[in-house]
Amino acid sequence: MGAERLVVIGGDAAGMSAASQARRLKGPDELEIVAFERSHFSSYSACGIPYWVGGDVPERDDLIARTPAEHRERVIDLRMRTEVTEIDTARGRVRSRDLESGDETWTGYDKLVIATGARPVRPPLPGMDAPGVHGVQTLDDGQALLDSLARTQGRRAVVVGAGYIGVEMAEAMLKRGYEVTVLNRGEQPMATLDPDMGRLVHEAMDGLGITTVTGAEVTKILTAEDGRVRAVATEDAEYPADVVVLGIGVEPETTLADAAGLPLGVYGGLLTDLAMRVRGHENIWAGGDCVEVLDLVSGRERHVPLGTHANKHGQVIGANVGGGYGTFPGVVGTAVSKVCELEIARTGLREKDAREVGLQYVTATIESTNSAGYYPGAALMTVKMLAERRTGRLLGVQIVGREGSAKRVDIAAVALTAGMTVEQMTALDLGYAPPFSPVWDPVLVAARRATRAVHG
Repeated sequence: MGAERLVVIGGDAAGMSAASQARRLKGPDELEIVAFERSHFSSYSACGIPYWVGGDVPERDDLIARTPAEHRERVIDLRMRTEVTEIDTARGRVRSRDLESGDETWTGYDKLVIATGARPVRPPLPGMDAPGVHGVQTLDDGQALLDSLARTQGRRAVVVGAGYIGVEMAEAMLKRGYEVTVLNRGEQPMATLDPDMGRLVHEAMDGLGITTVTGAEVTKILTAEDGRVRAVATEDAEYPADVVVLGIGVEPETTLADAAGLPLGVYGGLLTDLAMRVRGHENIWAGGDCVEVLDLVSGRERHVPLGTHANKHGQVIGANVGGGYGTFPGVVGTAVSKVCELEIARTGLREKDAREVGLQYVTATIESTNSAGYYPGAALMTVKMLAERRTGRLLGVQIVGREGSAKRVDIAAVALTAGMTVEQMTALDLGYAPPFSPVWDPVLVAARRATRAVHG
């Protein structure tokens, strides 16, 4: 009996982590691995693209963790610039097209991994595909944006959307010397935060010289005679633009999976079991930005596109495909970001999320500093905490502040995963020294305040 064949669709974090882990467990005589990637790059950090565009990361290749050649050295047949166009689950095969030659090929599989990632949201508005309008999801996207900037004479950038990608790209364009306008249809930037915390981000962005327009619904992209973007229009105004960056967010790239009849959730992501196996399909797994995952706090499925999860998914899938065992239990929704010196973090539920799942809650918001108040360089930090009414179970934490603020959210992420109450958190034995924290860490101060709110 010959070797089984594993086919992987997608050559980035989840797909190649799965392939690499499976290869560690099974040699080429037991498992043949064929992977398809439509772009020019494999195994790279998409999260680092804004910092490459902004110049903090000097070289594109600094973002590449493992090249196609390195994967091939591990006897993984990685086929670059090759796009899978169809999944035939009945016959156990995929159809692919070589993007250079146009040649099409069917490849059979015994086991299949779908790691097709996510795509930037592009509203179907006039001019959205005009030259000078850029999504930023892949290294190819980042290179296309940098090439576009090199050809652009003007210095006006409009960023559409003020989520993580939007604020990070606003910083990147500011560092490149552009006059930056951010158009956000929401009440405040960073909709992953409650509006009162988003307001702090808005104020900081204004202080950096970024013009942030809220309640701005984009209606069209206006173009010049040569077809290139010249402005972004909303219902109320036009904003001149020499380049437009889309930071509206991403959605699961599940076109192939949907056409193959695989199960999708409410956000359009693939649904899997704890082993990351696609529900109802014994020999198909999926991971990364194309799947939905269980939110351990709300108990609902969510789409959380992060490289941390994608790599974990890949490890779990590779273990199961390779004859081992692994599970991915879910997430608590932890994310951090920054815009220049301002750090932004969140984990767990927002007030809106808690209401949607029927939880009653109390909130506590405190201001503290990132180090002892008397220590040189101490800077403000705001912490907001949500706790379940009556039980005191921690539901969520949001933090906005200067250096040393964002990673404090990890305390709350662990507490959420452990199901701790805010009262239990007040006794946590956290590290203390004046350069790192006040004697009462800001997260514990918020927990004390939330405890009083629960009992009150």
